Amino acid sequence: MDKADDAGRPADAQSVTSVLLSGSTYRGLGEQVLSPAEERFERARRTTGLLLAPVLTIAFLLIPTQLEPAQHKLAAVLLGVIVLWVCEPVPIPVGGLIGVAAVVILGVMPPDDVLAPFGSSTVFTFIGAFILAQAMLRHGVARRFAFSILSLPGVGRSTSRVIIAFGVITCLLSSVVSNTATVAMLLPTAVGILAVIAELVRQKLPEGANFDPLRLRVGVALMLMLAYGASVGGLLTPIGSPPNLIGRGLIEEATGERISFLQWMAMAAPVCVPMFLVLAGTLLLLNRPEINKLSGVEDYVSGERAKLGPLSRAEKNTLIAFGITVALWVTPGVVALIAGNDSAAYDAVSERLDEGIVAVLGAALLFVLPTDWSKRRFTLTWTEASRIDWGTVVLFGTGIIFGSLLSETGLAKTIGEGAASNLGFTSGVAITVFAIVLAVLVSETTSNTASAAVVVPIVIPVALAAGANPFVPALAATFAASFGFMLPVSTPQNAIVYGSGAVPITKMIRSGAVFDVAGAILIGLILPLLVAAVGFG
Repeated sequence: MDKADDAGRPADAQSVTSVLLSGSTYRGLGEQVLSPAEERFERARRTTGLLLAPVLTIAFLLIPTQLEPAQHKLAAVLLGVIVLWVCEPVPIPVGGLIGVAAVVILGVMPPDDVLAPFGSSTVFTFIGAFILAQAMLRHGVARRFAFSILSLPGVGRSTSRVIIAFGVITCLLSSVVSNTATVAMLLPTAVGILAVIAELVRQKLPEGANFDPLRLRVGVALMLMLAYGASVGGLLTPIGSPPNLIGRGLIEEATGERISFLQWMAMAAPVCVPMFLVLAGTLLLLNRPEINKLSGVEDYVSGERAKLGPLSRAEKNTLIAFGITVALWVTPGVVALIAGNDSAAYDAVSERLDEGIVAVLGAALLFVLPTDWSKRRFTLTWTEASRIDWGTVVLFGTGIIFGSLLSETGLAKTIGEGAASNLGFTSGVAITVFAIVLAVLVSETTSNTASAAVVVPIVIPVALAAGANPFVPALAATFAASFGFMLPVSTPQNAIVYGSGAVPITKMIRSGAVFDVAGAILIGLILPLLVAAVGFG
């Protein structure tokens, strides 16, 4: 493997790819190529977090509140952990682990109960998907996919077109495959595309200039398009995201109105299309690519595709493992389309083809498909597989733990009910706005699924108590629960793209905050009109 020179400038495109998925997500200041201004900002941010996190936690513990003791302690710890996640005085996974340890030490819950969510299926989805991605990068499959997208007519002429085209692919896939699975299967392609563009950026720099492929604005835009695009596309169908199914079930139980597959799409599509346009505009404006016109890229792409030659045995094996994994991920969605997502067939298939189990089975195929049977060489070795980003696995595991604690201690419900009673809502419009804001805020610190499960049951009785129809507020909360774009722990897809190392936490917070606000406004303005047009509410 080629090494970077002293200026931090990788020697060639292959080393750019190596850096992008080297597992070096959580880097200290000495491991990055920073300008003097960036270094001053990073030092101030991290020093502030180191001091503020314990002070804020201790101060909140000492302040008397009306919260139950377990909720009070959890809220104090969570405040400190959020500061650690945002300011990064320690690596983000370590911040989560510190918080988990504090929860146990303070006696919020017994250690076995606290750590139980770490065995979540989503954690195993991460592990299996990262191993598959490692094989796709090592054997060049991701690079082939990247060049295939870049060679589409007209797409490869500008970075903006590449990012938008990739976002469209992501949205369409995530409407029938879970958001997590979509991002997991497309991450290697995104990294391959970024490696190609990063090499073009590097070639335009003057000789000897510092270059860090993990700090490119185009990388931020591309990776966030992958994560956020999956969330937008997941709204399109009832099966696109777990919050959709949870919200739909709760709405039917409360109102007696059944939302069919087509009715859901009729209400979701007019929201998803403008959301995607806003997403593309937001990411490209806030993270303006270093180069826009990719002059000569078409010749470059055709030349590189020619160099790749025919598929190797390792590439074929990787594609077999990847294809089987994707097919099994898609199967429950296909059954839902044919038999309905409330059918016995869908329940049986979705229960057995759990995402996490499918991911680890697909990854396991890489260790049994041989590349040279006589020498007992297989597609991937454990040494190669162990280089995945375990930090992101730990990070999201701690995120799931805090989401579970918010639900089990009742802190999330207390916050929602307290806000509703203190604000004194009297109209459906006010309740809808409250539902959207609460769902977005809760989804920032817990999973989208947990957000829907916590917020929708709060919103429905609030609406009924105010004499308003709960249909629109509950559906708005369901849509907004798929938000939470500011932190890596907000959604699995955020954590996966953050694991690429190409998205600094500050850039994710800035882009995510803008899109949170824009998406919330779109839902609040468009959804009530669509519900009325379709015949509900």
